[in-house]
Amino acid sequence: MDVFMIAESGDGPYGITTGPDGALWCTLVHAGAVARVAPDGSATRFPLTGDGPALITGGPDGALWFTLLRAGAVGRVTTTGGVSLSPVPDAQGLYGIATGPDGAVWYTSMQPDQVGRLAPDGTATVVPMPAGSMPSMLTLGPDGALWCTLNQAGAVARITPDGTGGAVTVFALPTPDAAPVGITTGTDGAVWFVEIAAGQVGRITPDGAVTEFPLPDRAGRPHAITADPAGGCWFTEWAGNRVGHITPTGTVTLHDLPVPGAEPHGITVAPDGTVWTALETGAVARLARR
Repeated sequence: MDVFMIAESGDGPYGITTGPDGALWCTLVHAGAVARVAPDGSATRFPLTGDGPALITGGPDGALWFTLLRAGAVGRVTTTGGVSLSPVPDAQGLYGIATGPDGAVWYTSMQPDQVGRLAPDGTATVVPMPAGSMPSMLTLGPDGALWCTLNQAGAVARITPDGTGGAVTVFALPTPDAAPVGITTGTDGAVWFVEIAAGQVGRITPDGAVTEFPLPDRAGRPHAITADPAGGCWFTEWAGNRVGHITPTGTVTLHDLPVPGAEPHGITVAPDGTVWTALETGAVARLARR
């Protein structure tokens, strides 16, 4: 496993995704910046005017889109570094982000509890979530709906886009205090998520059937998860200081990070099949896929 320093130790690399330019794009949550990381690990930083960039994803327009925890806005950065922010009404703690099937960018707001839709013209509409549920991460499901973890409700929500908002179905998890966070759409036609408090990986089918897979270290604090194009999913363990892989049948393989106390957060698979994760210690790590 290779580790590349891309920032100062306090800058907090957090969300990471693969961009349309073949590079890795990473948020620096404590530095108010987004970084472009080339396949060789070299990084270019783009400062923001908003504070607390969190999660990042490829948008419908060839740019990268990200949430801002403390600015009540959704950000956009082009592959050449042009940055713009779109304020959204009555929202703080923006966190999860995903491109919807409708050409809009969808995001979560932890205060108040809602999922928002940012249209291409910049108009924002919101879908209320259960009070106190703390919607966290988002993914576009295999059924064309948005799927969202509800961290404090011990549940996963399905939002059916209808052009402005959406119909919501909430699926309670078998482990009530699981505190799900990361979520992704697998290659097996199901949605996968991690349970940070329960030390488990979950799988939910489009009709709501849930299977939970306990991890070898139940105290590992799994945080983010991404689909592996070759099958299964990759996930990070924040407290365990590891990156893990789970097969569609639940077999888990763990890889220790070579940096003590790295606190891995976001994770993505690059076009060449390598797995990248953002480390709180100011670095990104690259793992050759099994």
